[in-house]
Amino acid sequence: MSRRCHVTGKGVLTGNNVSHANNKTRRRFLPNLQETTLLSDILGEPVRMRVTTNGLRTIEHNGGLDSFLLGTSDRKLPPEALVVKRRILKAQERKAAS
Repeated sequence: MSRRCHVTGKGVLTGNNVSHANNKTRRRFLPNLQETTLLSDILGEPVRMRVTTNGLRTIEHNGGLDSFLLGTSDRKLPPEALVVKRRILKAQERKAAS
């Protein structure tokens, strides 16, 4: 499983540890990923996602998972989020048809 946020797409960055003697060794900056269960109002069920804490704040700021995904263009979303967005759109169409 990759270390990538399912909402923002934020991943691992690399850089240097720099000692007092100015020796440089490579290091990795890992994103603060959390395995969370987000509730989708349209689907009526919880959705499990690996999201950064920044991604969680973004979702809450936009009014929840459904409104965040529906309000964001497809090309800005990672593939994992697109799968959930398509499920939400299909459920929305089914509710509108009935």
